[in-house]
Amino acid sequence: MKLRQVSDWSDFARGRCLRELLDWRRPGAEAPSRILASPDRQHLLLLWNQPAAQARVVAFQRLGANGGGGGGGGGGGGDLERSWQPPQPPVVGLLFLESPAAAAVVVSWVLAIVWEQGRTELWRFVPSVGWQMMQGLELCHGARARIVSICSWGGQLVWCEERPPLGAQPTSEKRAFQYCICTRGLQLAGQGAHLSPLRVVFHNSPVYQLLASPAGVFLVPTPATFPGVAKFVAIWRPEKADILIAAPARGCLCRKATRCGSEVDFKKLVLGCLGILASMDMLDIHSCVLSSCGELLLVTKAGTVEMVQPNGVWKPVFDFGGNTLAPREPVQLKVFGGTLACLLGEVLHLVDLNRRQLIEKKVLGTGDVVVLDFHIEEEKDDDEVHLLAPDGIYSLGISVAAKDSQPEPSLVEMVFEEACKYYQRRSLSSSQLTVEKLKKGDMFQAPIALSSILCHSLTSKGEKAKTLPDPYAKLLGTLQLELQSFQSLEHLKSSVVGASEDEAEGYGEALVEQELSRLLHLDFNRDNLAYLNAIFTSFPKACWKAIQNHLQLQQNGDGVLVARATPDIWKKILGGPGASLSKQEGGPINGVVPLFELICLSLYQFKPKWLPQFVELSQQCMGASWTYSNKESPESGMPLYKRALAVLPRRRRGSLADVEMEIELLLSSQRPKAILQALDLLILHERWQRVMEAAEKFSRLSPLLNKEIFIVLVGEFSKHRALDPYLNKLWELCPADLTAFDVLNIIQQHLAPSESDPSPFLPEGSSQVTLSLLKPLLYRLAQYPNNQNEMYATVLQSPTFPPPTPPRHRQVVPKTDSQEELSTFQNDT
Repeated sequence: MKLRQVSDWSDFARGRCLRELLDWRRPGAEAPSRILASPDRQHLLLLWNQPAAQARVVAFQRLGANGGGGGGGGGGGGDLERSWQPPQPPVVGLLFLESPAAAAVVVSWVLAIVWEQGRTELWRFVPSVGWQMMQGLELCHGARARIVSICSWGGQLVWCEERPPLGAQPTSEKRAFQYCICTRGLQLAGQGAHLSPLRVVFHNSPVYQLLASPAGVFLVPTPATFPGVAKFVAIWRPEKADILIAAPARGCLCRKATRCGSEVDFKKLVLGCLGILASMDMLDIHSCVLSSCGELLLVTKAGTVEMVQPNGVWKPVFDFGGNTLAPREPVQLKVFGGTLACLLGEVLHLVDLNRRQLIEKKVLGTGDVVVLDFHIEEEKDDDEVHLLAPDGIYSLGISVAAKDSQPEPSLVEMVFEEACKYYQRRSLSSSQLTVEKLKKGDMFQAPIALSSILCHSLTSKGEKAKTLPDPYAKLLGTLQLELQSFQSLEHLKSSVVGASEDEAEGYGEALVEQELSRLLHLDFNRDNLAYLNAIFTSFPKACWKAIQNHLQLQQNGDGVLVARATPDIWKKILGGPGASLSKQEGGPINGVVPLFELICLSLYQFKPKWLPQFVELSQQCMGASWTYSNKESPESGMPLYKRALAVLPRRRRGSLADVEMEIELLLSSQRPKAILQALDLLILHERWQRVMEAAEKFSRLSPLLNKEIFIVLVGEFSKHRALDPYLNKLWELCPADLTAFDVLNIIQQHLAPSESDPSPFLPEGSSQVTLSLLKPLLYRLAQYPNNQNEMYATVLQSPTFPPPTPPRHRQVVPKTDSQEELSTFQNDT
């Protein structure tokens, strides 16, 4: 690329004067503080704004522009040249505002000159007449107000204003937060303008530099910003009525919705981020500029370029080689289409913003150059960078070929970094593998080939696709799906960033379901399982929906939970590392929870009534997926119901829901030990009807379990009278191999010890067992063929009830405890 001169100032009115003003090397000359071009590229404005010196604004018009030259080359009347002496406050902004005036009479823009104390002058250029002042305005309220930065967004002026308090001088920290962000609508009509009432967006704010993009206003920290909060960029988005706080490597820290007419207290806004801010470094910003798409580009003092999008996303763009920039080292930034021109001293760097790579680095040989957006000729297909020098304007073309001459460094490095992780896991060496080691030698050719494919295949839109060599073409065909996945993921990222909350939630659910489907078809090693744990932790609701959809969990018409997963999926859910991890009673290892436990946690959180049925369903599917002789069956370790119980939250004191869940899980296992444990919990909480329902249901499983349940319930019957309403059901559970002596022996073992001789008559409300309660059971036992208790048969056939009390006689021989209890029982009857 070569520099091409497109103007020598002869095509400007008063070109000789312009050349002299730009030759700031001459004795006594001062370089302009700012040089900018008008929106129609037909006027060049120079601002001298040095402190303690005469300040002025001078405008130069191109000859033949807008139908006139302002009086020809001699510099006709009506040219803009404003100057003021040092007592006048400095100019803080030269703004070009859109004007609705007819293009045939005047240009479609207005120049606003804004002074520090808020005084504003509006100037308009009229063809064949020249510059005319439209109106003077006062932006600020109060004589002590001072504007430090101003920009225009839409039809509004937005500025950062210092409001020193009256009275005593505040502390340094209070002075740091005595600024506010203000805005006023400016409506241009005809030869005048109308200002809307002043509105304060921020108060108690630090000092900020303001830059307006189509999506909002960026608030960028300056060297004078308080260090504790100079760690992020604030973004005010009027159309979305919110304020974002964005920081490097963290993105959007918080979002604050703003109501129309309300003020936001800056200190309260950052109060919720103080913990995060304390661990962050300050933003050492050297220069900043807006891109053509409305993003904010920052050049740090460390020599890096970073991009901040209006939604708070923070991306690195380029690194100038780690050269630290001095605070006063001249740095100029300008964006031309998709190219960033950065002039560091005498070196011009051209960076492709789309690909985030260096296009060219060119040494200019002089520092008396200004990067200027000033197109003299018609636009060409290629981007052009325009440089202003004392002897004219130069153009530097950027061709597409120059953009494509460099490889894709970010993509290549990404591929190599991923390859390092992959080969590090497979390597038997303990030494750390680096990208440099990976590239050396003839080893690991796969990532090199893949990076070459990425360089050749990812071409820009509209560019002619290149023909790949045969090896690359075959590899590209093999990796086509992977490349499409990468592109789909990038598209999804961009969609999520710009989506609403509901749309973002839908994208998240779709992505989680895809990831779960992918992981279920992989081997469940510890890394995959840890990744799955992270997904369940970050997106619990989306994971629950994905599990429900993937397993097709639903209740049928009878209220029974069913699933339509394949046996292979059930093996992944019930087997894998989960079986080995769950063998230990301590639960998960190093925070890695098996998939079965993760599903149980999701059910407990979103559908707790399904959890016991899911455990029962898992046991049934386990029998279909494994043979019981298989040593790798999950049941060879911890039972499924214990795995489900192990991951549930600890039982809260007095929480009936947690107790009920534990009981249901124990009963769903259909294991004798668990069923008896569930009956103990039901008895403990005096759920007698539920006790009898469970006893009737599970006594049918086996005679041995029936006998154990009957013994437990008869023991409870001996202690109190709570089971009396259910005695008919209880006696039906009596096993056929029990005799009356066995039953009485069980009752005798559970009777409370008697401290004195019992009374022949029981008091009302007594909890002691009577023969009338046992009569149906003893009669039932007497009917069994193997039951020959003739002693109790006469009692059952007694015509009177209760029978007469037998005479009492003092016994000479002391009784044993058991004899005393039996005697008490007989006397009571």
